[in-house]
Amino acid sequence: MELMELAQAVSERLSERGLMLVTAESCTGGWVAQTLTAVPGSSSWFERGFVTYTNEAKCEMLGVSQQTLAQYGAVSEQTVCEMAAGALAHSHAQVALAVSGVAGPGGGTLEKPVGTVCFGWARTGVAPLSRTEHLGGDREAVRRQAVAIALQGVLDLLRDG
Repeated sequence: MELMELAQAVSERLSERGLMLVTAESCTGGWVAQTLTAVPGSSSWFERGFVTYTNEAKCEMLGVSQQTLAQYGAVSEQTVCEMAAGALAHSHAQVALAVSGVAGPGGGTLEKPVGTVCFGWARTGVAPLSRTEHLGGDREAVRRQAVAIALQGVLDLLRDG
């Protein structure tokens, strides 16, 4: 599915349920929020977006624990779960998505090579879900794929709810 098709599907699913969404982005730099707010009427279901590119921003804006960052790093499922939970806590939304990764071309390590992206999704009253993907391509390709996976994750989270 194209990004705008995914965004439209997210719009419909959130609207049907009367829910608001918040985003917490690092490597995508606000691309998820931009894609979502390109949908007409998004103010009825998109609450706000956080772009927390540095570790300091993740701690200050989302309440990510310094201990989590020190132990697992910014690109970890533990961190994105805390980002998603923090986004819910610092907004009026009931659904959150978080994304953090190594888009490249530099910054990769043996443990977390370029293309490693972690995703977290949370819903009020439900334990966060997370997963890690290893995406191929250049910086833009990694980021574009990350946006699509983040949006699909919202659809999956709301499938039964």
